[in-house]
Amino acid sequence: MKTICLYFQVHQPIRLRRYRFFDIGNDSYYYDDYLNESIMRKVADNCYLPANHLLLSLIKEYGIQFKVTFSITGIALDQFQLYAPEVIDSFKKLAKTGSVDFLAETYSHSLVSLKNDDEFKKQVELHTKKIKSLFNIEPTVYRNTELIYSDEIGAKVADMGFKAILTEGAKHVLGWKSPNYVYYNAINPKLKVLLKNFKLSDDIAFRFSNQGWAEYPLTAAKFVSWISQLDAKEETINLFMDYETFGEHQNKESGIFNFLKDFPKQVFKKKNLTFSTPAEIAAEYQPIAAVHVPYPISWADEERDLTAWLGNDMQEDAFNKLYSLTDKINKCEDKKILTDWKYLQASDHFYYMCTKIFSDGDVHSYFNPFDSPYDAYINYMNILSDFIIRVNAAVPENVTEKEVATLSAILSEKNLQIEKYENEIKRLKESKKKISTKSKPVGGIKKTTGAANVTATKKQTPTSKKVGKSKKTVRKK
Repeated sequence: MKTICLYFQVHQPIRLRRYRFFDIGNDSYYYDDYLNESIMRKVADNCYLPANHLLLSLIKEYGIQFKVTFSITGIALDQFQLYAPEVIDSFKKLAKTGSVDFLAETYSHSLVSLKNDDEFKKQVELHTKKIKSLFNIEPTVYRNTELIYSDEIGAKVADMGFKAILTEGAKHVLGWKSPNYVYYNAINPKLKVLLKNFKLSDDIAFRFSNQGWAEYPLTAAKFVSWISQLDAKEETINLFMDYETFGEHQNKESGIFNFLKDFPKQVFKKKNLTFSTPAEIAAEYQPIAAVHVPYPISWADEERDLTAWLGNDMQEDAFNKLYSLTDKINKCEDKKILTDWKYLQASDHFYYMCTKIFSDGDVHSYFNPFDSPYDAYINYMNILSDFIIRVNAAVPENVTEKEVATLSAILSEKNLQIEKYENEIKRLKESKKKISTKSKPVGGIKKTTGAANVTATKKQTPTSKKVGKSKKTVRKK
């Protein structure tokens, strides 16, 4: 008997606005609200809402037999609450069915697991609380950002109390082994490791609408037949992909929703196939061996490594400079700074700086707002420079930083005063304009006043005298 594990990643980064050098120290708002809202609304209408509606109808049709699992980043949940609250409601309906589970991950969809253990734990705890508060489900399985995993990361996750972790079934890690079994962490055997079957997953996520693909068009019946023909001893078929596959990366016209609708029907035609969540697999299946991953892997690129985020000097510089602030952030109580800290950690910011050319780059750069990796780097570093000024002002640690903090406070106060005076000047000018408009006579013609006549008479008097003298002079001659 084989079980199919359907897992979908849901994430949308908070995109940064164009932040210029001269904005540093003057404007500390970093986000492109219009772009974030428009993209969220677009993806919600194309993917999240119709796909959730379809899954709900499939669960009603097939009951508890059909199961799906989601991992939704904290950043995505924040944006749903801002721009598309109905998406949250649709996920809540799915959660209540008992057929849908939710995984834990880093709140910020960050790379913090590679850098700082304490911050890593904080983010996972923050995300778990968010999932619990929204969906009344406490995750027992962990999914790291971009499926990044190593033996060391797995051991940290086990120490947090999770039963299992998801990662990539990378060829260079597995060798001749199959991803269709449960494995365990090489350091802590208590943690079970579920590996993505990348070939079958990518058939849906990347190749589905490729008309040049030998298997095009892909139908649910054909796909399920491939699964049922796998070695009878293999136990788990882990299909991990972005949820945006449905309706966004693969548009509605490609037939992707029809594929999803027909998929469980074709599965239940086979007596040797079922559906399970990662938590159920961790509880019911025994691992066959340890999976040794001494160096971090991910689900990105052909290499399945970290070079999509940390593959060049720009990425390394931005990454290291950001996390050099960790100690100060731990002492900071400014809520706005702490919110920005969460959003600036998103792995997408480093991905935009990637200089590689890779096969699945089109999907990952689909919403990349920058013209080049260099533009992304400069923009991010400008923002980070302003952020560092704010952090140093909030948590000064030496005389220089205290002086800078004091000067920043003075400048901020002066800017507020200048703004206040400018507004007052503007108000007075508008008042003067209104008064001038009211006093102007109809037709724009002024009446001649007595004073004007007197002035005119006075102006004529000297001329008359001069004429008189001239006449007398003539008579004498």
